[in-house]
Amino acid sequence: MPAVIETPFEPPGVRVKPEWIDYNGHMNVGYYHVAFDDASSPFFHWLGLSPEYRSRHQVSTFALETHLNFLREVKLGEPLRFAARLLSHDAKRIHFFIEMFHADEGFLAATYESLSMHVDVRTRRTSPMAEVLQQRMRAVMTEHAKLPRPWQVGHVIGAPVPRA
Repeated sequence: MPAVIETPFEPPGVRVKPEWIDYNGHMNVGYYHVAFDDASSPFFHWLGLSPEYRSRHQVSTFALETHLNFLREVKLGEPLRFAARLLSHDAKRIHFFIEMFHADEGFLAATYESLSMHVDVRTRRTSPMAEVLQQRMRAVMTEHAKLPRPWQVGHVIGAPVPRA
């Protein structure tokens, strides 16, 4: 595992693909999930949840909950940059946050908060992470906790209830 702890971690960027564009001429809601999911894989590998770790321990991760905030639209061919951070963890769960930026213009386009669980693939049940992975998570958490907490974390959605 890398000795240097990137704070935040920056997974590889992408360009908005033609198949991601909807009838409004911008990136479709569903493809934000795809882009964030693609960005979470290298982040998880960097954390220590590599294909080798998964195979050796017969484990994986399953998503439990996600929250997406759409802040500005992105369009066909535009370059995207990601910044990922660990928010919290325990022996069985990983709470993380990824920001999507327009790589050229620098604006924050969307954010993704997610909670994943560590799963034994043989039993399909949650299982504790190996101690080496828990140590890595603690080291990353020490550094990532220094980052400001994004306002979107834990955000609740809803519309005001009309008064009678």
